[in-house]
Amino acid sequence: MTDTEYLKKYLAPEKLEEGFKMLKEGLPLQYIIGNVNFCGYTIKVNPNVLIPRFETELLVEKTINYIKENFKKPISIIDLGTGSGAIAISLKKALDCQMTAVDISSKALELALENAQDNDAEIKFIESDMLDQITEKYDVIISNPPYIGYGEEIDDKVRHHEPAIALFAENNGLEFYEKILSQAINNLKENALIAFEIGKDQGQAIKEMALKYFPQAMVKIEKDLPGLDRYVFIFIKNT
Repeated sequence: MTDTEYLKKYLAPEKLEEGFKMLKEGLPLQYIIGNVNFCGYTIKVNPNVLIPRFETELLVEKTINYIKENFKKPISIIDLGTGSGAIAISLKKALDCQMTAVDISSKALELALENAQDNDAEIKFIESDMLDQITEKYDVIISNPPYIGYGEEIDDKVRHHEPAIALFAENNGLEFYEKILSQAINNLKENALIAFEIGKDQGQAIKEMALKYFPQAMVKIEKDLPGLDRYVFIFIKNT
């Protein structure tokens, strides 16, 4: 389906002229339409949040499977850098869990709350820079943090229209993995799981980082459908 056909299918007729104008200006289709389908749920998006990707759907799917394999009771999950709330909503709908979602952006949290209400998902939202303001302990930490290094080449449409705060990170994109892992010991229960989406060349560095903070952990690097390293799962068992 071409971009024009996509707009004609999903945009109201009275909004088509403005939609074609925005498309010509390079605005991503998802922002023009105003929503995406993520794990079967309609998630509103705007330029304050990253557009959820298919790779992140697979992160959710894998995480659900690992939770079902490793936890036998209702659990608590925290989603760091929630953006539109897509990950948190999908996990809450699929699992018996207490769900908390965190973002540094108040505008992102406003949209995430709206998405949670639209999808009948009970989620606690907190404004925080990752775990800085978090005092509770969780069974699962999940995050798709900003992981693009400032020097990396990316699509112009992404660079110019999606929020930089959700895309870029210092230390060749590793900044927020280090931040989360260095603090996580204070926010995890004894037996826990950390699930990350990562850049395709970051797996080994994040595995080494995880083992620095959790020497006894089992760390798995897993691939996306095209066969690129895309996920890191850290299993922490103390009992």
